[in-house]
Amino acid sequence: MSAVGQDTQAAGGQHPRVAARGPAAGRVVTRSRRSALWAGLAAVVAIAILGYLPYLVFSDTTGLMVQFFQLLIMASMWNLLAGYAGLVSVGHQAFIGLGAYFVVLLAMHGLSPFTAIPIATAAAGVVGLPVWWLVSRLRSGYFAITMWVIASVCMLIIIQISSLGSGTGIALSGLTQSPTLLAADTYWATLAVAVLAIAGIYALLRSRLGLALTAIRDDEAGAKSIGGRVGSVQRLVFLVTALGCGAAGALYAISQQFIVPTAAFDVSFTAEMIFITIIGGIGTIEGPIIGTIVFFILQQTLSADGTWYWIVLGLVAIAVAIWAPRGIWGLVSEKFGIRLFPVGYYVWPAGEQPRRLLARSARP
Repeated sequence: MSAVGQDTQAAGGQHPRVAARGPAAGRVVTRSRRSALWAGLAAVVAIAILGYLPYLVFSDTTGLMVQFFQLLIMASMWNLLAGYAGLVSVGHQAFIGLGAYFVVLLAMHGLSPFTAIPIATAAAGVVGLPVWWLVSRLRSGYFAITMWVIASVCMLIIIQISSLGSGTGIALSGLTQSPTLLAADTYWATLAVAVLAIAGIYALLRSRLGLALTAIRDDEAGAKSIGGRVGSVQRLVFLVTALGCGAAGALYAISQQFIVPTAAFDVSFTAEMIFITIIGGIGTIEGPIIGTIVFFILQQTLSADGTWYWIVLGLVAIAVAIWAPRGIWGLVSEKFGIRLFPVGYYVWPAGEQPRRLLARSARP
């Protein structure tokens, strides 16, 4: 159930559009009833602890955390695209690969790879403009397959460029730090991008544009029928996800230090994004976070077991689809009424007003 659906339950089972209809004046529509203050304070503490982590652990541990944050960034972008804009893509590895190769290209011209991250991110977003023009009229399977074809075309183009190593790959230049300092810098850069990605998505969904996205997620045809600018909103979200995946690709290049086209444009990136989002909870900010934790634990525990790794992943996906179709976070949120990132809205019953409004009316 979506955030709107959760708030609908709290409003006595009526859909917000129905609840606001008719002469029932006095109903007040606000954002979520729950304050995000404590969740925000906890997030600040968690970020501070994570930022200090390189001083407490060895570089092997920070290397694992870099992989974790890269997965989180990619899954959050896919969730924004599919879970809110309703566009299911199996080709966003195109922007991951392009972000990686943009960093390589800029480093070849003397720019520090870390300085190149925002430039590579912006370049991936620029590439997203013509890509959106190609796929903007497509939906469902047609959109997904076309994105996969575009990713394959991007990979084939890179393979033809000998200065970028063709199909054999190329090493990333410009990393002059000691191994320990390089591991710490890579960790901090990845952490910063992950925090910016989640904070940016939260700010986007809390804005007026977020309300349009919520409407599109719940009923795209209905959103269009009441005058919602569905095409413009979807274009913006597509470009945002191109930027996010480009940033993840730039970080991937720095962490790997040797880039091969078949690996940088691997469709397994998208498979991991989809798996994480589905098991965590699509259409929520918390879902990709929970999904990344679950997937990363399974990956680190079972990846050495070969076939059993894929069997367990498949069983987990089947179990979630049957017993928790809204994902793990959806199950937890529905049972305990918890929302760490409240981005929905609430329709207050007639005669009942939010405390803030009551406080304002009591002022002289």
